[in-house]
Amino acid sequence: MDTMTKTRLKTTAIASWSGGKDSCLAYYKSLKAGYRVSCLLNFISSGSKRGCFHGLEGKLLQLQAELIGVPLVQKEVSPDMQKYEEEFKSAVNEFLPQGVTSMVFGDIYLLDHQSWVERVCKEIGIQAVEPLWEIPTEDLIKEFLDLGFKAVIVSAKADIMGKEYIGREINLPLVEELKKKGICPCGENGEYHTLVIDGPIFKRKLKIVKASPLLKEGFWKHWFLDIKEYTSSEK
Repeated sequence: MDTMTKTRLKTTAIASWSGGKDSCLAYYKSLKAGYRVSCLLNFISSGSKRGCFHGLEGKLLQLQAELIGVPLVQKEVSPDMQKYEEEFKSAVNEFLPQGVTSMVFGDIYLLDHQSWVERVCKEIGIQAVEPLWEIPTEDLIKEFLDLGFKAVIVSAKADIMGKEYIGREINLPLVEELKKKGICPCGENGEYHTLVIDGPIFKRKLKIVKASPLLKEGFWKHWFLDIKEYTSSEK
Protein backbone atom coordinates (compact mmCIF):
# COMPACT_ATOMS: atom_id res chain seq x y z
CA MET A 1 0.00 0.00 0.00
CA ASP A 2 1.51 3.34 -1.04
CA THR A 3 1.86 6.32 1.29
CA MET A 4 -0.91 8.33 -0.40
CA THR A 5 -3.44 5.49 -0.03
CA LYS A 6 -2.48 5.06 3.64
CA THR A 7 -3.09 8.79 4.16
CA ARG A 8 -6.51 8.60 2.48
CA LEU A 9 -7.55 5.66 4.64
CA LYS A 10 -6.98 7.90 7.63
CA THR A 11 -8.97 10.73 6.03
CA THR A 12 -12.60 11.12 7.02
CA ALA A 13 -14.67 12.80 4.34
CA ILE A 14 -18.24 13.70 3.53
CA ALA A 15 -19.62 13.69 0.00
CA SER A 16 -21.77 16.29 -1.72
CA TRP A 17 -24.90 14.45 -2.89
CA SER A 18 -27.63 15.28 -5.39
CA GLY A 19 -28.84 11.75 -6.09
CA GLY A 20 -27.53 11.99 -9.65
CA LYS A 21 -24.87 10.11 -11.59
CA ASP A 22 -21.95 12.53 -11.14
CA SER A 23 -22.16 12.81 -7.36
CA CYS A 24 -22.70 9.04 -7.19
CA LEU A 25 -19.68 8.21 -9.37
CA ALA A 26 -17.52 10.71 -7.45
CA TYR A 27 -18.55 9.06 -4.18
CA TYR A 28 -17.78 5.61 -5.59
CA LYS A 29 -14.38 6.64 -6.96
CA SER A 30 -13.44 8.34 -3.68
CA LEU A 31 -14.14 5.08 -1.84
CA LYS A 32 -12.00 3.16 -4.32
CA ALA A 33 -9.24 5.73 -3.87
CA GLY A 34 -9.17 5.02 -0.14
CA TYR A 35 -11.21 7.86 1.35
CA ARG A 36 -13.39 6.98 4.34
CA VAL A 37 -16.70 8.73 3.60
CA SER A 38 -18.79 9.01 6.75
CA CYS A 39 -21.94 10.37 5.12
CA LEU A 40 -23.56 12.12 2.17
CA LEU A 41 -24.59 15.78 2.43
CA ASN A 42 -27.62 17.01 0.52
CA PHE A 43 -29.20 20.46 0.44
CA ILE A 44 -32.95 20.89 0.10
CA SER A 45 -35.07 24.01 -0.22
CA SER A 46 -36.77 25.05 3.01
CA GLY A 47 -39.84 25.87 0.94
CA SER A 48 -40.35 22.80 -1.27
CA LYS A 49 -38.38 20.22 0.78
CA ARG A 50 -36.82 19.16 -2.51
CA GLY A 51 -33.20 19.02 -3.66
CA CYS A 52 -31.94 22.47 -4.59
CA PHE A 53 -30.51 21.52 -7.96
CA HIS A 54 -32.28 18.35 -9.14
CA GLY A 55 -35.66 19.07 -7.58
CA LEU A 56 -35.97 15.56 -6.13
CA GLU A 57 -38.10 14.96 -3.05
CA GLY A 58 -36.09 14.83 0.14
CA LYS A 59 -37.70 11.55 1.24
CA LEU A 60 -36.81 9.93 -2.09
CA LEU A 61 -33.15 10.82 -1.59
CA GLN A 62 -33.30 9.41 1.94
CA LEU A 63 -34.57 6.09 0.57
CA GLN A 64 -31.85 6.10 -2.09
CA ALA A 65 -29.18 6.50 0.60
CA GLU A 66 -30.75 3.72 2.69
CA LEU A 67 -30.57 1.39 -0.32
CA ILE A 68 -26.87 2.20 -0.65
CA GLY A 69 -26.35 1.82 3.08
CA VAL A 70 -24.77 5.18 3.85
CA PRO A 71 -26.12 7.97 6.10
CA LEU A 72 -27.60 10.99 4.31
CA VAL A 73 -27.68 14.33 6.10
CA GLN A 74 -30.08 16.87 4.62
CA LYS A 75 -29.80 20.57 5.37
CA GLU A 76 -32.38 23.17 4.43
CA VAL A 77 -31.35 26.34 2.60
CA SER A 78 -33.22 29.50 1.67
CA PRO A 79 -35.52 29.05 -1.38
CA ASP A 80 -33.99 32.03 -3.19
CA MET A 81 -30.45 30.64 -2.71
CA GLN A 82 -29.22 34.11 -1.73
CA LYS A 83 -27.55 32.78 1.42
CA TYR A 84 -26.37 29.49 -0.08
CA GLU A 85 -22.66 29.97 0.58
CA GLU A 86 -23.27 30.99 4.19
CA GLU A 87 -25.64 28.06 4.73
CA PHE A 88 -23.27 25.65 2.98
CA LYS A 89 -20.38 26.64 5.24
CA SER A 90 -22.55 26.38 8.34
CA ALA A 91 -23.65 22.87 7.39
CA VAL A 92 -20.15 21.61 6.63
CA ASN A 93 -18.70 23.18 9.77
CA GLU A 94 -20.94 20.93 11.86
CA PHE A 95 -18.91 17.93 10.69
CA LEU A 96 -15.51 19.26 11.71
CA PRO A 97 -15.75 18.11 15.36
CA GLN A 98 -16.28 14.57 13.97
CA GLY A 99 -12.84 14.67 12.38
CA VAL A 100 -13.99 15.37 8.82
CA THR A 101 -11.14 16.92 6.83
CA SER A 102 -12.31 16.47 3.21
CA MET A 103 -15.40 16.79 1.05
CA VAL A 104 -16.04 14.97 -2.23
CA PHE A 105 -17.61 16.73 -5.23
CA GLY A 106 -18.69 15.59 -8.69
CA ASP A 107 -17.47 18.50 -10.82
CA ILE A 108 -16.08 17.59 -14.25
CA TYR A 109 -14.93 20.70 -16.11
CA LEU A 110 -16.84 23.82 -15.03
CA LEU A 111 -14.02 25.98 -13.72
CA ASP A 112 -16.28 28.53 -12.01
CA HIS A 113 -17.85 25.90 -9.80
CA GLN A 114 -14.61 24.09 -9.12
CA SER A 115 -13.01 27.41 -8.13
CA TRP A 116 -15.95 28.14 -5.79
CA VAL A 117 -15.60 24.70 -4.21
CA GLU A 118 -11.85 25.11 -3.73
CA ARG A 119 -12.22 28.57 -2.20
CA VAL A 120 -15.08 27.70 0.14
CA CYS A 121 -13.47 24.48 1.33
CA LYS A 122 -10.20 26.31 1.99
CA GLU A 123 -12.07 28.92 4.03
CA ILE A 124 -13.76 26.15 6.04
CA GLY A 125 -10.42 24.41 6.52
CA ILE A 126 -11.03 21.17 4.63
CA GLN A 127 -9.76 19.62 1.39
CA ALA A 128 -11.93 19.56 -1.74
CA VAL A 129 -11.74 16.16 -3.46
CA GLU A 130 -12.71 16.09 -7.16
CA PRO A 131 -12.46 12.48 -8.48
CA LEU A 132 -14.06 13.31 -11.86
CA TRP A 133 -12.18 16.52 -12.60
CA GLU A 134 -11.07 16.88 -16.24
CA ILE A 135 -11.82 13.26 -17.15
CA PRO A 136 -13.41 13.21 -20.65
CA THR A 137 -17.19 13.11 -20.28
CA GLU A 138 -17.63 10.17 -22.65
CA ASP A 139 -15.12 8.18 -20.59
CA LEU A 140 -17.06 9.00 -17.41
CA ILE A 141 -20.39 7.90 -18.85
CA LYS A 142 -18.88 4.68 -20.14
CA GLU A 143 -17.23 3.99 -16.78
CA PHE A 144 -20.51 4.70 -14.98
CA LEU A 145 -22.37 2.21 -17.18
CA ASP A 146 -19.60 -0.39 -17.26
CA LEU A 147 -19.59 -0.46 -13.46
CA GLY A 148 -23.27 -1.40 -13.54
CA PHE A 149 -24.81 1.87 -12.40
CA LYS A 150 -28.26 2.76 -13.72
CA ALA A 151 -29.78 6.23 -13.80
CA VAL A 152 -32.82 7.91 -15.34
CA ILE A 153 -33.23 11.48 -16.55
CA VAL A 154 -35.38 13.45 -14.09
CA SER A 155 -35.07 16.95 -15.54
CA ALA A 156 -33.94 18.61 -18.76
CA LYS A 157 -33.83 22.09 -20.23
CA ALA A 158 -36.95 22.44 -22.35
CA ASP A 159 -35.27 24.54 -25.04
CA ILE A 160 -32.84 21.77 -26.00
CA MET A 161 -34.44 18.51 -24.84
CA GLY A 162 -38.04 17.40 -25.28
CA LYS A 163 -40.48 15.63 -22.98
CA GLU A 164 -39.55 12.29 -24.57
CA TYR A 165 -36.22 12.30 -22.70
CA ILE A 166 -37.80 12.47 -19.25
CA GLY A 167 -37.67 9.12 -17.48
CA ARG A 168 -35.29 7.57 -20.01
CA GLU A 169 -32.51 5.41 -18.67
CA ILE A 170 -28.98 6.53 -19.46
CA ASN A 171 -27.26 4.25 -21.98
CA LEU A 172 -24.74 4.56 -24.80
CA PRO A 173 -27.34 5.05 -27.61
CA LEU A 174 -28.80 7.94 -25.60
CA VAL A 175 -25.33 9.43 -25.17
CA GLU A 176 -24.90 9.33 -28.96
CA GLU A 177 -28.23 11.16 -29.38
CA LEU A 178 -27.11 13.87 -26.98
CA LYS A 179 -23.78 14.29 -28.77
CA LYS A 180 -25.57 14.80 -32.09
CA LYS A 181 -27.58 17.57 -30.44
CA GLY A 182 -24.38 19.21 -29.21
CA ILE A 183 -25.26 18.37 -25.60
CA CYS A 184 -22.55 17.43 -23.10
CA PRO A 185 -22.79 13.65 -22.55
CA CYS A 186 -22.76 14.25 -18.80
CA GLY A 187 -25.04 17.29 -18.87
CA GLU A 188 -22.33 19.23 -17.06
CA ASN A 189 -23.80 22.57 -18.15
CA GLY A 190 -27.14 21.72 -16.54
CA GLU A 191 -28.70 20.40 -19.75
CA TYR A 192 -30.15 17.47 -17.82
CA HIS A 193 -30.07 15.83 -14.40
CA THR A 194 -30.45 12.24 -13.30
CA LEU A 195 -31.49 9.96 -10.45
CA VAL A 196 -29.36 6.86 -9.82
CA ILE A 197 -31.55 3.81 -9.21
CA ASP A 198 -29.05 0.95 -9.04
CA GLY A 199 -25.37 0.10 -9.09
CA PRO A 200 -22.55 -1.80 -7.40
CA ILE A 201 -22.95 0.14 -4.15
CA PHE A 202 -26.72 -0.48 -3.94
CA LYS A 203 -27.97 -3.29 -1.69
CA ARG A 204 -31.44 -3.04 -3.27
CA LYS A 205 -32.72 -1.23 -6.37
CA LEU A 206 -34.73 1.98 -6.27
CA LYS A 207 -37.93 1.41 -8.24
CA ILE A 208 -40.05 4.22 -9.67
CA VAL A 209 -43.66 3.01 -9.54
CA LYS A 210 -45.62 6.02 -10.80
CA ALA A 211 -44.31 9.18 -12.48
CA SER A 212 -45.18 11.65 -15.20
CA PRO A 213 -43.38 14.53 -16.98
CA LEU A 214 -44.21 18.12 -16.09
CA LEU A 215 -43.15 21.39 -17.71
CA LYS A 216 -41.90 23.70 -14.97
CA GLU A 217 -40.56 27.22 -14.62
CA GLY A 218 -37.45 27.81 -12.53
CA PHE A 219 -34.08 29.33 -13.30
CA TRP A 220 -35.16 28.28 -16.81
CA LYS A 221 -38.05 26.33 -18.33
CA HIS A 222 -37.47 22.62 -17.92
CA TRP A 223 -39.11 19.24 -18.14
CA PHE A 224 -39.28 17.44 -14.81
CA LEU A 225 -40.14 13.88 -13.85
CA ASP A 226 -42.81 14.12 -11.16
CA ILE A 227 -42.20 10.92 -9.21
CA LYS A 228 -45.40 10.17 -7.31
CA GLU A 229 -44.70 6.64 -6.05
CA TYR A 230 -41.47 4.75 -5.47
CA THR A 231 -40.22 1.74 -3.58
CA SER A 232 -37.29 -0.67 -3.46
CA SER A 233 -36.87 -4.11 -5.05
CA GLU A 234 -34.43 -6.99 -5.07
CA LYS A 235 -31.43 -6.68 -7.38
